[in-house]
Amino acid sequence: LNRRLAPDVYLGSADVTEDGDVTDRMLVMRRLPADRRLTALIDTRPFGDHVRTVARAIAVFHSALEPLYNEAAIAGRDAMWQNWRNNFDDLEPLVGNVLGASDAAEARDLVDRFLGHHRELFERRMADGFVRDGHGDLTAEDIFCLPDGPRILDCLAFDRALRVGDVLLDVAFLTMDLDRLAGPRIAAAFMSYYRELTNEHHPASLAHHYVAYRAHVRAKVAALRLQQGDPAQAELARCYHDLCLHHLRRSKLTLILVGGTPGTGKSTVANSLSDALGFMLLSSDELRKEVAGRGRLDRDLVDIDEGIYSPAMTQNTYDELLRRAARLLDRAESVVLDASWNSESGRQAARALADAKGADLIELVCELGPEVAKARIARRLDAGVDPSDARPELVDELGARFDPWPSATKLDAIRSRADMLADALSCVDARQSLSG
Repeated sequence: LNRRLAPDVYLGSADVTEDGDVTDRMLVMRRLPADRRLTALIDTRPFGDHVRTVARAIAVFHSALEPLYNEAAIAGRDAMWQNWRNNFDDLEPLVGNVLGASDAAEARDLVDRFLGHHRELFERRMADGFVRDGHGDLTAEDIFCLPDGPRILDCLAFDRALRVGDVLLDVAFLTMDLDRLAGPRIAAAFMSYYRELTNEHHPASLAHHYVAYRAHVRAKVAALRLQQGDPAQAELARCYHDLCLHHLRRSKLTLILVGGTPGTGKSTVANSLSDALGFMLLSSDELRKEVAGRGRLDRDLVDIDEGIYSPAMTQNTYDELLRRAARLLDRAESVVLDASWNSESGRQAARALADAKGADLIELVCELGPEVAKARIARRLDAGVDPSDARPELVDELGARFDPWPSATKLDAIRSRADMLADALSCVDARQSLSG
């Protein structure tokens, strides 16, 4: 099993004898240089390159494994839920002294909320061939970066049930370890490298859930060592539990509405949020053209309430927008919806959808003075690269028709793109930090 990732390190086995009798057996291994451990390389300049090389090695390893299609008892939703419950039980003696009671309760609630909505996600991952007999214990301490490539040691050879799982769960272990040791930027880069090298798509929420699970297991291990008499493990248990809670909060499904009148930068904000968070993006401008059978950049420069902008067509567009969002939420994909959201009834429908799917709802409205918005729209029409058909002369009337939106966070569109994105991300972070 270990030779799968380090064939020239695991050399064989040897007998241990006492008084001529074989009393045990040992692995014979090649000794690797300690200064080439991944943990020893964290502060070196080529560390990022090493992380990418390790991601490639794991991607190649996973690609060579046979998919396992009948492992629901190990890798299904219910099995994952039971593993979480066992961990919570093991950590219970620490709650109230080492671990905060409110943090422990929030973690349990977020786990139940995620798993309660996503049985089909786990079934689909297995049906798509992502469950395999992997490594099970990918820690930075057991990875050595040698000139001819990494050697990854010490898989969970003693228990198949601890190795079999979603390849993403395997990757989540090292993601969690890198997050703790080198910070979230490196952890995210490692996950991104793996996704790029395997062309494997997964919902960001599932990745965060798996990383949280790995951190929770390490918190449990630290708790057991603490109970065995090692007081230094208390701080480590808290550290892992904090990391677990951080990722559980980010595993929450989220539906983000980005609205505003034309020219206020809502599409720019929506696209930037989608890229920054790994959320799926749906745009009403593009969807309207698709529903109408038009090309993305086909122009329909009609007056308000005419042509593909008639009230019936607008209603159809928003209905389809929410239908597609519902399908994505069912797949554990968080979604950004880019539309005007000028009607309170449309917002109410989006709120009902978020409620039904167990998703957090974040409402953002971009605001800008009408004269600046008109100038932006004119430049956009001249460029001819945007699907929006809005024209400067429609801005005032569309603004007058815009229903009050007191529940939305206002984004000042006169600010730079970077500042607007930072404000929007702050709203997301604040919402995700609230108790589930």
